[in-house]
Amino acid sequence: MEFQDNKAIYLQLADHLCLDIMQGRYGPDERIPSVREFAGQMEVNANTAVRAYDWMQSKGIIYTRRGLGYFVSPEAGQVIHDSRRQDFMHEQLPALFRDMQALDITIEDIAREWAKHLNPPEHV
Repeated sequence: MEFQDNKAIYLQLADHLCLDIMQGRYGPDERIPSVREFAGQMEVNANTAVRAYDWMQSKGIIYTRRGLGYFVSPEAGQVIHDSRRQDFMHEQLPALFRDMQALDITIEDIAREWAKHLNPPEHV
């Protein structure tokens, strides 16, 4: 995995696992890799993986079963969805609005592009 400089590595690791959960690689109440396994897979220090797991546990995405490891919480999908939506609305959207204003792009321009995205023309 290539890490970005603009975000803490442990958060990027958490994002990676969250994406796996959202894509169904790990289902509710399913065990995820141990911290050591995950750190090895991602080629990071185990302490960094621990921070990612702690963060995910604090958000209610994963939970521990003593002696058995970490598991996906039943609410994980909704928690991840809500968190990513909030991030989009409060961080990404304001940046988009600034770019739209600087480039003189209207909401109508965006609506047209969104409609094209939802209904792409069929290729013959």
